[in-house]
Amino acid sequence: MMFALGWLCVGIGVAGIILPGLPGTVFLILAAWLFSRSSPRFEAWLLAHPRLGPSVVRWRERGAVPRWAQLVATGSMALSFGLMVYTGVPPAGLIPAGLVMLACAAYLLTRPPA
Repeated sequence: MMFALGWLCVGIGVAGIILPGLPGTVFLILAAWLFSRSSPRFEAWLLAHPRLGPSVVRWRERGAVPRWAQLVATGSMALSFGLMVYTGVPPAGLIPAGLVMLACAAYLLTRPPA
């Protein structure tokens, strides 16, 4: 099960590299974790991959997130929150969503830049 989920996360991670708005690195980090528990061979493959591996390795070594990724993610959350306000989402949905976005942005912005 973990092996299959690892490959699913790799697929989503690759799609996230191509598609704007989809967080590819998060899924690659999750895939590496899943592979570490199910297939050390594929964990090593992912970490050594020239395109997919560097961001996962930086995360594991220093908890680092590239500055551009921090800014894009934070900006996307701010834009999403603005759209929620603009479309009239009721406070019962707006407040919890805003708090989660704020917590995520604070966490991201306190990670060292890669």
